[in-house]
Amino acid sequence: QVQLAESGGGLVQPGGSLRLSCAASGTIFSPNRMGWYRQAPGKERELVATIISNRSTNYADYVEGRFTISRDSAKNTVYLQMNSLKPEDTAVYYCNMRRIVARLDYWGQGTQVTVSS
Repeated sequence: QVQLAESGGGLVQPGGSLRLSCAASGTIFSPNRMGWYRQAPGKERELVATIISNRSTNYADYVEGRFTISRDSAKNTVYLQMNSLKPEDTAVYYCNMRRIVARLDYWGQGTQVTVSS
């Protein structure tokens, strides 16, 4: 089993920045993909960004150029640097780990990000 612990959410003004972290623990299989998804009130959960290695990343169009995903494989930790935040980025952000071969997904409990003046 895998446990994912997110941190770094909070309240920030439009144009501000936040950095989310997610540390994985437990039995971790490779290869795996880590990523961030978000869910706003009344909306479905959506992809933000995923990473297999620091040379293999994928971003949703609406965060391209503003958010950067990275990982420290030695620490089993993934980060999401969020810059130029907008009110529409307000959501609960969930960390995800996918075992690529077994196609199993693990989820964190979520961390709230609120962008408001």
